[in-house]
Amino acid sequence: MKVFVTGATGWVGSAIITELLDAGHEVLGLARRVEGAETLARRGIAVHRGELSDTESMAAGARSCDGVIHTAFIHDFKDFHAAGETDRAAIAAMGEALAGTGKPLITTSGSALLKHGVIGTEDDGPDRGGPAQHRTASEELTLALAARGVRSSLVRLPPSVHGEGDYGFAPRLVDIARANGVSAYIGAGENRWPAVHRFDAARLYRLVLEHGLAGKRYHAIAEQGIATREIAATIGKGLHLPVVSISAAEAPEHFGFLARFFAADCPASNTQTQRQLGWTPTGPGLIEDLEPHYFRGQAVRPPLAR
Repeated sequence: MKVFVTGATGWVGSAIITELLDAGHEVLGLARRVEGAETLARRGIAVHRGELSDTESMAAGARSCDGVIHTAFIHDFKDFHAAGETDRAAIAAMGEALAGTGKPLITTSGSALLKHGVIGTEDDGPDRGGPAQHRTASEELTLALAARGVRSSLVRLPPSVHGEGDYGFAPRLVDIARANGVSAYIGAGENRWPAVHRFDAARLYRLVLEHGLAGKRYHAIAEQGIATREIAATIGKGLHLPVVSISAAEAPEHFGFLARFFAADCPASNTQTQRQLGWTPTGPGLIEDLEPHYFRGQAVRPPLAR
């Protein structure tokens, strides 16, 4: 199968490409920048130049392939609404290109957009009163495309998709602890974060591409929920720093933009995903993974918007 992959040079997308190639699929990777195109070309991957805001380019990429895996997102923490609208428009364009073909279109969302304080399942829609409403329209559009002859489905990723080379939330927490001289959690630290290893997530995307059902949600959740106090304790141990509790009022100053994410209690289940696709995570858990990979010095971050 020839697969159009957006976010092809990103943390998750690049692992998906490896998974697809190992399974015998062909990949067309979206690249916005010259550097991204060169990275893909060095891997022997065909390049489609374009960006999420160019809906004609997105449609053309989808139309030229047998399926689409969409992982790209503009991580602009200053304007999530605009980022969400760009994502929705890109999905709409690709969905229109695939309408009536029965081809798969897999989009990406987050488990943290579900109602907090309870274990989220694949049956649950986004919490309309929650902080992640910018993703709601994209989820709804993806599922609605099933009625238009697209084998559309979505994969929800947890807050931590971890592994060597991670530049997401976990290494930022390490950097914050290093900068402040303490590893902190908020309140009692009983709020929970789900997690998954990068390569386990990539394998799930492939399984959804090959066997996923139209109109279904799948959860790339390996660990249902890890207490943030345990995450902070592991970081403190790794950096030889004290571990402290801070109040919710102190959190924005200490954690910056990450405060509202680290305060979230968003456990999630993978029961239906495992049952339907036979997906069994095999990678190390987040706590196990932190120790060998996350305390080697300052990580290098790519720009937030890819």
